[in-house]
Amino acid sequence: MTTPPEPPPDHEPAPAPGDEPTRARGGAPDGSAGSSPSGPPRGAPSDGARVPVLTDADADADADAGTGPGPGPGPASRVRRFWSVRRIPAAVLAALVLGGAGLLLYDVAAVRADRTAMAWRRELADGLATRPLDDTWVVVGAAVAVVLGLWLLILAATPGLRAILPMRREHADVRAGLDREAAALALRDRAMEVSGVQSVRVRVGRSKVAVKAASHFRALDEVRADVEAAVAAGVDELALAHPPALTVRVARPPRKA
Repeated sequence: MTTPPEPPPDHEPAPAPGDEPTRARGGAPDGSAGSSPSGPPRGAPSDGARVPVLTDADADADADAGTGPGPGPGPASRVRRFWSVRRIPAAVLAALVLGGAGLLLYDVAAVRADRTAMAWRRELADGLATRPLDDTWVVVGAAVAVVLGLWLLILAATPGLRAILPMRREHADVRAGLDREAAALALRDRAMEVSGVQSVRVRVGRSKVAVKAASHFRALDEVRADVEAAVAAGVDELALAHPPALTVRVARPPRKA
């Protein structure tokens, strides 16, 4: 009695854990199974080398070292104020120096040409030769010269442009500033949205924001808390590099006679 042959299975049995193809471990398979007759698939290396895989740890290390892809540049640790070009003081000083030097040069040239020197230069020379150092006019002239010198030194050492508030730098190549009047207007609009506020006056300085509000209904403490929260949120939305301190005062409007 013969046993009929078993029909072939519909699919190949799953390979054992130890018999998985070498291709899954990065190597080339022993035969031609799984490969097309025209060669390796598009984008695969032709020499059989492994494709490097960039893990999250490697990306973080490259971002910290600044050698690989990573998040965009963060805000700078220190944001400086904008420097004024000071065209008006420079123009005034240049005009005074040019006028004085030109007048003195003309008088010296006139004396060399056998002409009489100007009266102001003769009086100045006689006064410097005869007046003592404790004379009133000498002291006044020295004080004026010292004040002008200190003013020029202060202008040279300070940035100026107090009306522009520097903003946070999200990118190293971009610098932004906000006008103080524009910031005050934006904060005033935020304070006017609070229920019970009738009028608001906002003054924005370099290090302080002063808010004076008038409330015609609701408790003053509640209105003050709401105004302070709204203005504080507005200051945070302005993205200033140096957030100013906030002071809020709320009072009743004056009664009409």
